[in-house]
Amino acid sequence: MYHSALEMTLNPFQELQLSGRYITNSMIEPLLKKLPKNAAVSVEGLSVEKRSIYSIKLGTGKKRIMLWSQMHGNESTTTKAIFDILNTIKAKNSILDACTILIIPILNPDGAEAYTRLNANDVDLNRDAQNLSQPESRLLRDCFNSFKPDFCFNLHGQRTIFSVDNTSRSATVSFLSPAEDAERTITKTRKIAMELIAVMHANLQKYIPNQVALYDDGFNHNCVGDTFQSLGVPTVLFEAGHYSNDYNREITRSFIYHSLMVALNTISKRQLTGEGYQDYLKIPQNRKYFLDIIIRNVLHEDKRVDIGIQYQELLINNTIQFVPKIEKIETLEGFFGHRELDAKGVKVLDFNHSPLQVGNEIDSVLINNENYSLLVPKT
Repeated sequence: MYHSALEMTLNPFQELQLSGRYITNSMIEPLLKKLPKNAAVSVEGLSVEKRSIYSIKLGTGKKRIMLWSQMHGNESTTTKAIFDILNTIKAKNSILDACTILIIPILNPDGAEAYTRLNANDVDLNRDAQNLSQPESRLLRDCFNSFKPDFCFNLHGQRTIFSVDNTSRSATVSFLSPAEDAERTITKTRKIAMELIAVMHANLQKYIPNQVALYDDGFNHNCVGDTFQSLGVPTVLFEAGHYSNDYNREITRSFIYHSLMVALNTISKRQLTGEGYQDYLKIPQNRKYFLDIIIRNVLHEDKRVDIGIQYQELLINNTIQFVPKIEKIETLEGFFGHRELDAKGVKVLDFNHSPLQVGNEIDSVLINNENYSLLVPKT
């Protein structure tokens, strides 16, 4: 039993070969080769740029669970957690006796390589569930149709802008039981997914209280989760978000791992009926009330304002660099910064002693001639 968030990160099953935000096929392929024989690795098909899209099938149980990660190529935290899960359950395990699990670790390998949300044709695969215009989308649907899952886990990552409701708590993990129709009807299928999310939420409250939220459930039939849910399969959206100073998402990784283990254990040991869905409705909503950095009380053009800074995530030399960019110069009352500075009513200048402007990329600022770095601190 873990007793704190930091203790949870000391996971003996963590896959040490995967770290940081840039995760590609070339990084997971050596790990796939090392999996035991009871984990059947297959190439399900090819991406637009002819990269392999792998699947891993393991377990012999009647309950069938399908997971896919990196549908958006730059959302890699859940992929790291998947390999932590594989290290945990690849040996003889009660989960594998009760369940058969199909995992697609990187659905969008071209996007992963380029560190982009979209695929190589600039299509958002999570808006292609009806058109099925892309090979990756068709592959996912073919896997769904042939595997016939009882549960689907749609694994994503979310930006640092998300708060738990309008509080100063970052939404470190978010969930969703997607809607099946525009009315957001709470169907039996949704209730089952809601009940499972409620179990995961209750467990996470022990370690990150008030840092778990629900993603918006507005219906979009082009989204994969909404489509699979409407086809009668309980579907859970996982969103890996921001934990304090954890820009490489190694701490969040542990919360996703923990949540996946709770979900797999729950499914393997219980018959979910949806009767416990009410606790899901008590989980607060995701809101967009965060910036990476806010400099408060700045004198700018003879007015007292705040400066909001957001990191751009750029792929440079096969690593992700976090480049500070001025996002807003206005009064940011009601917003929160993951880091905040107080200018105390003086001007804030760049290294050339010039006033800041929206759109500037800037590594540091001068406040009263003192230099303040805006870069992500090394951990």
